[in-house]
Amino acid sequence: MRIIFLTQYFPPETGAPQNRLFAMAKGLQAHGAEVTVLTAMPNYPDMRIQEAYRGKFLMHEQRDDLDVHRAWLFVSQGRGILSRLCNYFSFVFTSLLVGIFKLRKADVLLVESPPLFLGITAMWLARMKGAKLVFNVSDLWPESAVQLGLVTNKTMIRLSTWLEERCYRRATLITGQTQGIVNDIRQRFPKKEILWVPNGVDFNAIASAEGVPPSAIREHLNIKPTDLVLAYAGILGHAQGLQVVLEAAARLRERSDIHFILMGDGPEKVKLLALKKELDPIRVHFVDRMPRPELLGMMRSIDGVVVPLLRNDLFKGAIPSKIFEALALSKPVLLGVDGEARDLFITAGQAGIYFTPEDPEALAEAAVRYADDRALVALHGVNGERYVRELFDRNTITDNLWNALERLA
Repeated sequence: MRIIFLTQYFPPETGAPQNRLFAMAKGLQAHGAEVTVLTAMPNYPDMRIQEAYRGKFLMHEQRDDLDVHRAWLFVSQGRGILSRLCNYFSFVFTSLLVGIFKLRKADVLLVESPPLFLGITAMWLARMKGAKLVFNVSDLWPESAVQLGLVTNKTMIRLSTWLEERCYRRATLITGQTQGIVNDIRQRFPKKEILWVPNGVDFNAIASAEGVPPSAIREHLNIKPTDLVLAYAGILGHAQGLQVVLEAAARLRERSDIHFILMGDGPEKVKLLALKKELDPIRVHFVDRMPRPELLGMMRSIDGVVVPLLRNDLFKGAIPSKIFEALALSKPVLLGVDGEARDLFITAGQAGIYFTPEDPEALAEAAVRYADDRALVALHGVNGERYVRELFDRNTITDNLWNALERLA
């Protein structure tokens, strides 16, 4: 079976969709598929094309035995809607050109949304390459952008909704990353075949990383071995609402044994640093983005993770990907996400403590509870590892996707 992956985000970029799609492609390749990836020049999250890829319209490379074709796209560090649209639509155009002239016929074309606009390329290429279209939805567009206030123009919303519906109708199979996404699409398109393909854990990779020693992050940050360390590792963006961490830390000034680490970069980092300066002294440590081996070392050195999102009904169907690997490493989660994630990992999995989104007092109370009860930290860590091993093993998830694709092809 020949499969084309069409995505704007792919390694060597770092991030949740990049890691998930790479693992999915490798998993399908292991089943015997011939996988070709059509993606953009790597630029995320810095919004600068990486040096080795600059000045090129197209590029062909092998990445871990995957055949990868790359196309140029417009990149700007501007955060306005015009900059974003230029970024998205430039890749819609260049990926279509590269796909037409460089890719062979295929059985399946799997496209990642968002960005929704890439569905335009996907529909054209699927028809031209004789491929069945699989529309992989990791976030509902334009609904999420509207609810977050990122898109307010009524004409743009109407056109985006039309495109979303057209993409779903053209797809032979729709895959959704969360049950909330699957249920939403199923309600609107009851006759479409829809498959839940959640994020998961590569336990083989976790096992191979057993030899990675704990990092010296505590010593580097002057944190005692007995202190509680809670970390967030990922994009420092608007949707995460990370100011709740700093405001919780401000309420814990008297608890010198509780520390927070914010690791990563993103559009909100400057604001968060300014807020830290305003609230100081607080025990919140900012750490730059780090390579995966170093990240695993840091994860082995901490006690748990903090996973917040803004208070928004949209996120009741969200499952932040950073939960999975943390639990696989037996690190419990302080979860500021209501809905599906809470039901899965707190109520069913007993793998952490829920706090009300955007409520720093609730987060502070949860942190104190862990600091004062290390047996609970250990219990939630054990529960979490067992839970994701039973239900979110990436090999099983890939097997289910492969079976669905075989029926299509």
